[in-house]
Amino acid sequence: MQPQPLPLEEARRDGAENAQWSRPECQAWTGTLLMGTCLLYCARVSMPVCTVSMSQDFGWNKKEAGIVLSSFFWGYCLTQVVGGHLGDRIGGEKVILLSACAWGFLTAATPLLAHLSGAHLVFMTFSRILTGLLQGVYFPALTSLLSQKVRESERAFTYSAVGAGSQFGMLVTGAVGSLLLDRYGWPSVFYFSGGLTLLWVCYVYRCLLNGKELILALGILAQGLPVSRHTKVPWRQLFRKPSVWAAISSQLSSACSFFVLLSWLPTFFQETFPSSKGWVFNVVPWLVAIPASLFSGFLSDHLINQGYRTITVRKFMQVMGLGLSSVFALCLGHTSSFCTSVVFASASIGLQTFNHSGISVNIQDLAPSCAGFLFGVANTAGALAGRPWPLLLEPRHQMPSSALPSGPPWSTRPVCPPPLQVSWACAWGAISSRPQAPGRPCSTWWQPSAAWGCARSCCLERPSEWT
Repeated sequence: MQPQPLPLEEARRDGAENAQWSRPECQAWTGTLLMGTCLLYCARVSMPVCTVSMSQDFGWNKKEAGIVLSSFFWGYCLTQVVGGHLGDRIGGEKVILLSACAWGFLTAATPLLAHLSGAHLVFMTFSRILTGLLQGVYFPALTSLLSQKVRESERAFTYSAVGAGSQFGMLVTGAVGSLLLDRYGWPSVFYFSGGLTLLWVCYVYRCLLNGKELILALGILAQGLPVSRHTKVPWRQLFRKPSVWAAISSQLSSACSFFVLLSWLPTFFQETFPSSKGWVFNVVPWLVAIPASLFSGFLSDHLINQGYRTITVRKFMQVMGLGLSSVFALCLGHTSSFCTSVVFASASIGLQTFNHSGISVNIQDLAPSCAGFLFGVANTAGALAGRPWPLLLEPRHQMPSSALPSGPPWSTRPVCPPPLQVSWACAWGAISSRPQAPGRPCSTWWQPSAAWGCARSCCLERPSEWT
């Protein structure tokens, strides 16, 4: 007996021709997902904002507070691939909505969990791990959603606009969270971010999603995800392609640099310019990153609409995001002027947002039907590789004085990630490409599309034509 296709898969294949969003739908979803990304980072940053106050209330030392903060990362790494795979199978918007509902409720319930018993450290560590597990599915599912719903010529700006929500979320939590913390105490920060997330979930469910499809997706998740013969992906062929490994390695490199700047910038400014105002170097670079992200997406789509090849534009944006941003990062460690340092830091972080129009959307170009899975693999590699770098930045006072050169503190100079960025910018530009055969419009080589009228044999020949 032949296996029967799942109702959800059947419906999605029948609507392949009309799967992409219209212009009004794309605008509505872009604004909604931008707010979702903002709330994602609001919930993520709530704990770091409140750590000092919570440590005073619960008597945590620095090591215990560090355990609570770092526990988020371990959960975050474990669900990247799972989130991308689920997004590819049942729809990224459903995965995002379900996970946001769970992490919003958990964030709002964090003060209750903290006072549930005397084991404050255990409950908070468990809460952060669970939050990481729930938030780890967001960006892979987002990648899967945009790869299937957004036109290629509009994909860069859409992803860049949605990605700008991360910087906006950190700024909102840093500003509003600090005010709430001073006036009403640390529980109010969690109520604020968790409550807004739950309101966002209600809006998406009532205004943008089909309730029947969401219930159907929940039923499929409860029954498991049987893989039919027509949807099975040839992973061995996929991971033999240089384009795939170039994408994974570029994501790894950009994540390394991002984590280093995120952890290293405050220490650099505090040690090099002890009399400087903290809000300047903690706020200005992230403010610059928001318009830079939007500009990179606009520029990328504009060049494509002007007739430039998609892969050429993707390479250009990625070289800007990896190569040029690393030049400013290297210069940052060798300046003695505060204003110049702020300019270099802002330029480096701002240019890194060009990755949204490069590698992030190039993964969607490579294989739209499994873009979530590929992004999950790449993001897991980047997160795992990015975490050790802050540990390698040894404090200045632990180094012998004879080993310290004059100028900015040697321990606060980024040594490895910027050259790594430059090397991978060159490598990615040399070997990355879009898997599209001449004269064949389908962009997913392993899955035939009735909408394009191509035969299965046509798509199965696609692996040999990757460049």
